[in-house]
Amino acid sequence: MRTTEVTDGIYRLSANVHDILFEGFWPIPNGVSLNSYVVKGEKCAIIDGVCDWDGVPETLFAQLDQMQVKLEDIDYVIINHMEPDHSGWLDAFRKLRGEFTVYCSERAKPLLEAFYGIVDNVHTVKSGDTLDLGAGRVLAFEDIPNVHWPETMATYDTKSKTLFPCDAFGSFGAVSDDAPYDDTLQEEHIEFFEREMERYYANIVSAFSGPTQKAIEKVDTLDVRIIAPGHGIVWRRDPQRVVRDYKRLTSYAKGPAKPEVTVVWGSMYGMTEQAVRPLVDAIEAEGVPTHVHRVPESGLSFVLESALQCSGIVLGMPTYEYKMFPPMAAAVDEIGKKKIQNRVCLRFGSYGWSGGAQKELDEINERLKMNWRFIDPVEFKGRPREDDIALLKERGRELARAVKEWSLGPRTAG
Repeated sequence: MRTTEVTDGIYRLSANVHDILFEGFWPIPNGVSLNSYVVKGEKCAIIDGVCDWDGVPETLFAQLDQMQVKLEDIDYVIINHMEPDHSGWLDAFRKLRGEFTVYCSERAKPLLEAFYGIVDNVHTVKSGDTLDLGAGRVLAFEDIPNVHWPETMATYDTKSKTLFPCDAFGSFGAVSDDAPYDDTLQEEHIEFFEREMERYYANIVSAFSGPTQKAIEKVDTLDVRIIAPGHGIVWRRDPQRVVRDYKRLTSYAKGPAKPEVTVVWGSMYGMTEQAVRPLVDAIEAEGVPTHVHRVPESGLSFVLESALQCSGIVLGMPTYEYKMFPPMAAAVDEIGKKKIQNRVCLRFGSYGWSGGAQKELDEINERLKMNWRFIDPVEFKGRPREDDIALLKERGRELARAVKEWSLGPRTAG
């Protein structure tokens, strides 16, 4: 890849990564970009970095060569976030550069030592602190803890009004050399990154929606003209667009979300499966769209994305050894851990010699403080009979009406 100029005196360095599981867990079929930024005044700083996966640090260094910036020209390394996809290059950088000064939050300091053995020339900062690079370029720092690690901060260039928020306002999706900015992309490509952002948020950020909302409130107090995140495209034509996107996603976590229903189901021998299509048809007959995922065949990453954006959830599962079908239990547990709360939910499914799935579901709901409101479940012994299907359709229509009433009604603050 090649380096590009964000604005006068600020340059974007990126590496695209494909064919991995992000964080060792999340599929990225469209890749992901890892973004770093060089800021020049009389002195030079690099903000964030990239991981140390094969070939990635070398991509960063090659782009510095394109800029004709020598490693010894970089006086400061600013670490907004210590997660290794942004800091893993420090080992290679230290071998090539030798001494440099790190600026980071107080909570990041012990992680620098734990991950990379860096203890010298570490300058910790807090909200309101600044770094003067000369030539009128001053960087200001703002703590944004738990977006999505406790040590996270954002850096703001007061000269160009550029915000570097690392993971905040980021997205999945690899970026091209020719169009890494919203003002160089066609609308369909911007919408692509917004879709990638929705799954990124559900997978990476959703559990920290509260702190993210507080971080956005801090951003609202700044005169931000460019947003340059650690993943995804840079927003310089309409930075408020990505802010609005994130506000929408943070609000979805507590609900209401869209007037739509996510259907997550699993089946051992096809008994529960026989009830899925009649139920989906009943919900959609009320004018409510559905998003259907079978687990474990459908990846959890995509289930989370769907659950975040829908006000209604349907859970279809057989009882398995007195409890929920294990892939369904894992899915519900992860949805709860991501703090996707206040949903309207309907559970249905088959059982053999005994039920018990609802008890485990109730336990997960209480333990993770999900605060889901349940429509009366529909359980059937063995395969569903005609009266079971009729009752399930009735419950599906009830769910659809509840979803519409809640999602389209007056919104409350918080």
